Amino acid sequence: MGQRPTRRQLIAGAGALAAMLPFATRAPAQAAAPAIIKPPRLRPGDTVGIISPAGATFNTADLDIVMDAVRGLGLVPRPAPHVLAQYGYLAGQDRDRAADVNQFFGDPTISALLPIRGDWGCARILPYLDYDLIRQNPKIITGFSDLTALLLGITAQTGLVTFHGPNGLTAWRPDQTVPFRQVLFDGQALTFENPIAGEDRDRLMQTRFRVQTITPGQARGKLYGGNLSVISGIVGSPYVPDLTGAILFLEDVGEAVYRIDRMLTQLKLAGVLDQLAGFVFGQCTNCDPSGGYGALTLEQVLTDHIAPLGIPAWWNAAIGHVEPILTLPLGVEVTMDATAGRIVMEEAAIAL
Repeated sequence: MGQRPTRRQLIAGAGALAAMLPFATRAPAQAAAPAIIKPPRLRPGDTVGIISPAGATFNTADLDIVMDAVRGLGLVPRPAPHVLAQYGYLAGQDRDRAADVNQFFGDPTISALLPIRGDWGCARILPYLDYDLIRQNPKIITGFSDLTALLLGITAQTGLVTFHGPNGLTAWRPDQTVPFRQVLFDGQALTFENPIAGEDRDRLMQTRFRVQTITPGQARGKLYGGNLSVISGIVGSPYVPDLTGAILFLEDVGEAVYRIDRMLTQLKLAGVLDQLAGFVFGQCTNCDPSGGYGALTLEQVLTDHIAPLGIPAWWNAAIGHVEPILTLPLGVEVTMDATAGRIVMEEAAIAL
């Protein structure tokens, strides 16, 4: 099999696709921010719908692995009808992938939706989702990377709290499953801080996941965020929540620093950064400077864009394409401390 296109190459064509959609499937207008809706908690024995809203699953064993993980959580997996479909690099046609999401939200026996993987494709299904149905049947939906578009789109259109958290094919070790249970089963309001990495446990100093403060201070607001490439691809659409007074976190993978610069510039020019109360940048895995000596570093780019905002901000959070995948609720109130490198949930993210 040939190499899959990068997310960046695929996002470039998303605007052209939207322009060709029939009028009936055009994006709904962005109204006033909807009231926040919290989904019901997970309980042992609940059924989880396994979906593929983005990239195709070419190895059927991957589905078996995800189902085993769900069973290990004490839950019952149910694959969506099109979960193993394939349309090129996508997990089936856009309408079919959207139909799986709609079906599971409308099914009273399904308590949560878990994607197998990310890759690319969630933004393509946003016009086909039934947001009234989703609003009337709030459920837990979690994911990261390309799932950013699906999570933010649902939250923007319905007010449902969604979760930047594990996809099915993540590690599911205790450092991931414990906070997952605490947030989604127990309704705990957690504090998120950078862990001590394994290679640092016997050292006198921390070398990985060091908190890098851009502007010290504390801020409070609703937490939103996800993958920078994905967010920059949907900015200006009705699928981005109102970020006025929000705490925004961003992460990415496999992007040269100049492209991070370009995408942050896009958010700046769109007025997104000027709305924020606080800013957190996570991991940029395999994001190296290009151009040799004299190239800007990631730290310089972040400082250029974020320091002039004068808001509390820090970077190198343990958020991104790194294990463990944290379960971060999108749309709930948090307090962030840019000096300590801390995000504190001020409320439960599920209906208790």
